[in-house]
Amino acid sequence: MIEISVSGIKKSFEIGNNILDGITFQVETGERVGLLGRNGAGKSTLFKILTGELEADEGSAVIAKNSRIGLISQIPVYPEGYTVDDVLQTAFSRHQKLAEEMERLTAAMAAGDAGEQTLRRYGELSAKFEGIGGYDTGTAVSKVANGLSISLEMRAQLFASLSGGEKTRVNLGRLILEDTDILLLDEPTNHLDLHAVEWLEDYVRHFKGTVVAISHDRYFLDRTITRVIEILDGKAEFYPGNYTFYAIEKERRYQEKLKQYEKEQAKIKQLQEAADKLHLWAFMGNDKLHKRAFSMERRIERIRQTEKPTKAKAMTQRFGEKEFSGDEVLHIKDLEKSFESRRLFRDINLLVEGGERIALIGDNGTGKSTLLKILMGEEQPDSGRIRFGPAVRTAYLPQIIRFDNPNRSLVDTMLYAKHGMTTQTARDRLGAFNFRGEDVFKTVSVLSGGEQSRLRLCMLMDEEINLLILDEPTNHLDIASREWIEEAVEAYEGALLFVSHDRYFINRFATRVWELENGAITDYPVPFVRYREIKEREKSFTQAQVKYEKKEDKPKPPPKGGRAQQNARKQLTICEREMEKLEDEIKAAEAEMEANACDYEKYSAAYARKESLDEKLLALMDRWEKLAGEAEV
Repeated sequence: MIEISVSGIKKSFEIGNNILDGITFQVETGERVGLLGRNGAGKSTLFKILTGELEADEGSAVIAKNSRIGLISQIPVYPEGYTVDDVLQTAFSRHQKLAEEMERLTAAMAAGDAGEQTLRRYGELSAKFEGIGGYDTGTAVSKVANGLSISLEMRAQLFASLSGGEKTRVNLGRLILEDTDILLLDEPTNHLDLHAVEWLEDYVRHFKGTVVAISHDRYFLDRTITRVIEILDGKAEFYPGNYTFYAIEKERRYQEKLKQYEKEQAKIKQLQEAADKLHLWAFMGNDKLHKRAFSMERRIERIRQTEKPTKAKAMTQRFGEKEFSGDEVLHIKDLEKSFESRRLFRDINLLVEGGERIALIGDNGTGKSTLLKILMGEEQPDSGRIRFGPAVRTAYLPQIIRFDNPNRSLVDTMLYAKHGMTTQTARDRLGAFNFRGEDVFKTVSVLSGGEQSRLRLCMLMDEEINLLILDEPTNHLDIASREWIEEAVEAYEGALLFVSHDRYFINRFATRVWELENGAITDYPVPFVRYREIKEREKSFTQAQVKYEKKEDKPKPPPKGGRAQQNARKQLTICEREMEKLEDEIKAAEAEMEANACDYEKYSAAYARKESLDEKLLALMDRWEKLAGEAEV
């Protein structure tokens, strides 16, 4: 069944410039579609046309009859005084209408109305109310809120007091709770932490309806979509697969089209050269050759010429680097920070050495950006100290970009920031960052979030640095811009510290992971893939430990049974002693890690020992569970 049908839609905001130019496609029920295209290609405009927020200039967009459609693109206005919980509860408007009618019928029946029509209507409403989960909305809200990291404390806050990112997260939760037939997701992962992104991925994979997602998160696309529609020059290109398939197939199509174009151009050149020679010979006295030359030229005109394929011009600028002397880049000692009664972190002791690439990860609100601001001197710690190594020069890209005077043009912003720079040099540098032509005279205030990030990077890359600090560097950037930043970071050889929830970016660059959780930073001196493996093993270890402790709580039955059971009980006792011994060794290794938090080599050795002991303990727990079963047979 066709769920969404788009036919010949055209839309322009400037005369003669169609952002959508006759786009046509269909989406079947249950499909997971990724809607891709560069920033400004018209993806969000198309979503607004689908929901009726905008009207198309030409063409039509048809949604299947009785299908409920939900879109997160802008934050709705809610009544004054609405809490986060009130906003989430607005998802149950259908439930509330049914409940109100059921209450009226209940009151009527209590007053003596026992008519067949009243009883039948109440039965129908009751069945429908139960069918849509009307008696269990509290569980649904808690499940979605937990998945999207919306805490009980946050649910009690006024919605108006939240940040833009938090509001977007709450509205995503409301959309999910509405249980629509069609989900339109516009950059759903931009304001989610890793935990929430993974929860959303799982939700989308198991969602029974249709999903169309605009996203620049390549991991998210790979794990959720099965088809790509790319908006290119106002029209639709189709790719039957996830993002990885799309990227490979797009390059294959480009190369194929380029090969066809070059083949046609070679043939045209060959025929044209032959025709030119015939014309020349004809002028030299053989007029009949003109006829043959004209025939060749008509043949050239009949050749179906393939339009020359193009690629977006790559940005080639790279970070300037300053020579670094010494091993110590950054030393954090006993750092602590609180806001009012809420402690973000304490007793942070960390050492960064030259060339390290560190990902600082953790749930939203744990204090990651605050820590970066402390490092840059924008915030002051409550206690502790920070020491940078000799000759360390930093560059910092904050999550929220601000400019001294947003009413200046791009070129003037460059000139004011870089004394001695000429106008032509400023334009050349802006051009290298894909700000070309009249774009350089736009005011900074009209730029999108992604364009502002690009402008700030344009200014940063002129500086010679050896410590680069990035806070969500890929947020609001399209895939092409993300790939360019990744290439720039790849070429940069200095120390790197970054906060990101873009798993592709983290996986590509992190050689060390700092996890900020419960007011402390756990240092994992391993790449991101290895960190994920460790976390999975720790999760399995915790689950096994819970099983072990539950078994321990049960009263032990008196010994009985045959020789096999008696032997199992003996082995069980030996296993428990070994487990106790390993637990003591793990505690000792953890104490050694804490004592050597600022000595990278000793910390790494203690960490490796603890990891090995954890594996042994997990294996013993599995053996203990098997022996416990044999002993109780």
